[in-house]
Order: sequence, then C-alpha cells, then structure tokens
Amino acid sequence: MAHAAFPSDLEIARSVVPRPILEVARELGLHDDEVELYGPTKAKVRLEAIERLEAERPRGKYVLVTAISPTPLGEGKTTTTIGLAQGLRRLGHRAAPTIRQPSLGPVFGIKGGAAGGGYSQVVPMEDFNLHLTGDVHAIGAAHNLAAAFIDNHLHHGNALGIDVDSITWPRVVDISDRAVRRAVIGLGGRENGPPREAEWQITVASEVMAILALASSLADLRARLGRIVLAFTRDGRPVTAEDLRVAGAMTVLLKDAIKPNLLQTLEGGPAFVHAGPFANIAHGNSSVLADRLALVTNDIVCTEAGFGADMGAEKFFDIKCRQSGLRPDAAVVVATIRALKMHGGVGRVVAGRPLDSALLEENPAAVEAGCANLEAQIENVLAFGVPVVVAINAYPTDRPSEIEVVRRAALAAGARAAVAAHHFERGGEGARELAAAVWEVASEGAPSFRLLYPDDLPLVEKIETIAVRIYGAAGVDFAPAAARALERAEALGLGRLQVCMAKTQYSLSHDPTLLGRPRGFRVPVRDVRLAVGAGFVTPLLGEMRTMPGLPSRPGGEQIDIDERGQIVGLF
Repeated sequence: MAHAAFPSDLEIARSVVPRPILEVARELGLHDDEVELYGPTKAKVRLEAIERLEAERPRGKYVLVTAISPTPLGEGKTTTTIGLAQGLRRLGHRAAPTIRQPSLGPVFGIKGGAAGGGYSQVVPMEDFNLHLTGDVHAIGAAHNLAAAFIDNHLHHGNALGIDVDSITWPRVVDISDRAVRRAVIGLGGRENGPPREAEWQITVASEVMAILALASSLADLRARLGRIVLAFTRDGRPVTAEDLRVAGAMTVLLKDAIKPNLLQTLEGGPAFVHAGPFANIAHGNSSVLADRLALVTNDIVCTEAGFGADMGAEKFFDIKCRQSGLRPDAAVVVATIRALKMHGGVGRVVAGRPLDSALLEENPAAVEAGCANLEAQIENVLAFGVPVVVAINAYPTDRPSEIEVVRRAALAAGARAAVAAHHFERGGEGARELAAAVWEVASEGAPSFRLLYPDDLPLVEKIETIAVRIYGAAGVDFAPAAARALERAEALGLGRLQVCMAKTQYSLSHDPTLLGRPRGFRVPVRDVRLAVGAGFVTPLLGEMRTMPGLPSRPGGEQIDIDERGQIVGLF
C-alpha cells in the first residue's frame, strides 16, 4: 500500500528526455524571434508575442485551481494543476498550467520543491526549483536598490525630510532567515549611514514581486514601481520610489524578469512559470502576463492560486481578476483524505516527520467531520459566482468509503462534481476523469462572476467583509497601529485600494490551531501596510510574519551535489 518502491520526484524527472523548448513554443504559435532561449529546455517569451496573439486569437477557458486549508505538507495543488493540464491534453484539448516559481526559502526549508510531484511535474525540475531564469534574484535586487537609495538619501542630508521612524520599506532575501526579521543597520560610524531599526522580508513577500505578477506591460510595471510608498516625511506626506528617482533603475533590473517563462510538463505539454508571491503574505498568484499568454495559445488554462480558497482564491478574484479584467470559467478545489481527517480532529501533521499512523487508518467519521472545511471553501468560491469541481488528490491509503464521504459532502455543498484523481501515480492518464468534469463545467462558464466588494467601500469595511464572509469570523478588532494606518490611507485618497490579507494558511481563521470550520472567533489586525504600486493594502492578522524561519531539520540538509555534478536531495 505504501510508496516504498515508488521513485522519487527527482528520479522521475530525470527519467524523461525533455523536448526542445523551441519545438514546444512553435506548437503554441510563437515565432522564433519571440522566444529567448535559456538553454535547450527553458525560455522566456517576449511581450510582443502576447500583443500579437491577443489580436489574432480568442482566449481559451480559464480555470482556477485552489484547495482546502492545507496541512504543512501541502495537499498537492501544484501537482493537481499540472496533472489536470496533462489530463486535458489526453482528451485532445490544448491545455497548459500557469504556476509560480518557488522561493528558495521553502526549497531549503520545510516544503522542498514545488515543481509538482510524481508523474505530474514541470521539467527541468532542478532548474525550476532553484534559479530558473533569475527572476527572483532580479526582484530582490530591484527591491534592495530602493532600500539602499533611502539610506543613501538620509546619509546625504535628507532633502525630502523623511521621518526616519516612518520608513516602511524593508530589505529582502530569498532564504528563510529569522535572525534578520528585525535588525539595527548603520552601525560602525558616520560613513555607514545613520543607525536605525530595519526589517527583512522574504523576497516573495516583496511588493516588487506582487507588482511584477500584476503588471500588464513594461510601461505599467514602470508606473507601478514609481507609486511604491517607501516612507513618509515629517509632515506626513508619502515618499515614493519616483520621489527618490529610483523607479527607473528598478525597472531596468526587471526588464527581462517581466517576460513569462516557458517550460514543459513531463508529458511534453507547455507550462508557463512566472512570478512567485506567497498567498499567506502576498496575493499568491502567477503573473497576469503568463496567464494572458497561455490563454491565447491554448484551449484551456489551469492557473494555481496559493493555499486555500480563503487565501489565494479570494485574492485571485478580488485582486488579480479585478486588476487584469480576466474572468474565470470554473474552479477546482483540491482536497486530500489525510487533511480532511486532520480537520476532523484526528492525527497531526509535522513537516519532516513520518505521517501520523492515525491519518492512514480507515475513518469515514473523521473525514466527514473534516469536510466542514471543504464545505466552507466550496462556499467561498461559489460566493464569486464561479462553479466548482472538487479534486480528491488520491493516495494509496485512501479507502472507497472515505472518498464517498467527500463526494457526497462536496455535492451537497454545491460542487458540480467531485472526482478522485490519480495523477501523482499515473500522470495525465490518472486525471482523465477529473479533466472531463472540468472541461464540461468550464465550457458552461461563469456568467454570474462577481467580486466580493466594490472599489468604493471603505478599507475597514473591505477587511470586515473578507473576515466575515470568507473566514466566517464574528468580527474584526483593529489594533491602534492598524486603525491609524487605515485612517492615513483613507486621508491620502487610497481608499479604493484592494485588500490583501496576511494570515496563517492552516486555518480559515487567523489562528493556525483552529482547524475545520471555526465559528465565533474575532480576527485581530495588528497593523496594515501600504502596497500602492501593487494596488492593495496588507492587513497583518494575528502573529503572521513576512519572514519565515527554518525548521529544526531544514530540507537543505538533504540537498547536495555528487561527483558527477548531479544535484541530489531535491523533492
């Protein structure tokens, strides 16, 4: 029953000889001069190709892949996104996934790689999980350039009158490093700049990352970077990247990063990989440009939103769709039996440790109790008028009785179908039934698609709307710092910004210990940060941090390189 003899993801990835990426590009209708090769198996696509194809072709169907509230191990959402695209191609449809590039933080931390798993992966797997085409490094460089400009401005006289205590722009690094969450910089004498307290975030939490994922063009990227608020003056005026004359140089660093990356699945179909914002502290979706490119080169596109539907899906609808004008046709909610048991009060999942035996025992009652979380997440998607298909990401230890419990609960909650999928073990062939259900539902579309809140609703009420209608909270409590930040945003004329909540991914609430479908809780907002260039504010809920820490046994301990130069230990 166990996967003892099943090959590792890395072994599976290396067992396939990828097609030349230029061949994949040509099948999509891309011209050779629109493709910039990064070796034989990966490429960037020039933005001119998107403009040309959008003028020539209709858009394909647009399917969001989201999930229940996950365990620390994840529920296989990326694997399902890739497997679904492979399954759709098995049915004769031109299909592609659009997914995010992983952060090095999780790769060397608790999660490992993020290229999918089993026989539903994007290749080359090593490149995908490490540096790919350097986009994340370019984002980090652009972000830190603005940080350096701030301290340089202070050092050379502070002509703009920046209030040092009001600087909101952190520095970033794409490694989980709790020691630099808060630090004092400028030590060592006058020539090292004025000493002040500073903060580090993980690069994928950067507003620059969010902007790259939401930008519609190079000109839009440049304008958004210019609107970034870095600090405030002593009399309360915002200081932007444009004011510091750094936005142009930031854009130059991102001139290649803005181009979507083209890779392929294990089965040789196209896969678009671009941007990498986390969904617990950012908007958690791949880039608008990659989705637009995929939609005019395919019949149907499967795009992944991070974590549960209360997080990445809500932000997909309310932020990404609102800003891009793209409209979804259907959504897939991924669930696993083991996670539903955990939400039902059985077992415990700890990353890096063997799976709790209680999660492997047949227990339909626990699954039924845990389905409260699934029901809530289905309702969250239906609140936007988008039809739902539930994908049960099947494991060998799942029992028919447990799968039937999930199927009944999903249909009762309003899902159009609930299908057990075996794409991890069997690739596209194992996702045929899921693909058929998704194609049928997506073909009908979502004519009643709607956003959760209007632009002109006050920021406080937008936050309360998300907390009450999506999380199921009884209300919201704003700490004094959060209340002041919201008042200032409204006074600056920024009340039409969207809301990008930062909270735990493990619960519908702000508290990771409240599993299932908690009721009666109140959401504490400790602070609110501006991301004007990205077009939203970010309320920080509970103890949510923007820089993760490494676990006691980091995944990086297993990663090495052998005498032949082959990477080992990626998973």
